[in-house]
Amino acid sequence: MPVTSSDSSVWCPRVTVACVVAHGDRYLMVEEEVGGRLAYNQPAGHLEDGESLPQAAVREALEETGWSVALEHFLGVHQWRSAEHGEGVVRFSFAARPLAHDPDRPLDRGIRRALWLTRAEIAALGERLRSPMVLLSIDAWLAGRRLPIDALSSLLARPARP
Repeated sequence: MPVTSSDSSVWCPRVTVACVVAHGDRYLMVEEEVGGRLAYNQPAGHLEDGESLPQAAVREALEETGWSVALEHFLGVHQWRSAEHGEGVVRFSFAARPLAHDPDRPLDRGIRRALWLTRAEIAALGERLRSPMVLLSIDAWLAGRRLPIDALSSLLARPARP
């Protein structure tokens, strides 16, 4: 019997992307309102239907920070159960370099500001971090993890034209 998305026995994790954007010893972060509290995260968000993982990462960085970035490496995949919403999250992390900033670009709803912090400043945020994946991905970068972006494949079919 085929399984459909309405079958409640099928587990469907949230697929997200994130960028570790380093500039010297500082990392691009976002301050955002989540569930009535301030939280800190890398530029990150959900994969949208029809886009590749790298496309999603570049889009999210721009939408959340106003920074255009160029992806340089794939850092890895982290799996986690969110304390915020209780659902499983599978996060694809990328390393990116900053290209240009548009300070007049409106940021996504809920994003208060983009800021550059050191790893020590990020670690000091403790429970205010959106998830433990923030430090996991920075530490992967600091440990020298540099996987090729083409390790990820996208076989998205283009929608048929009417």
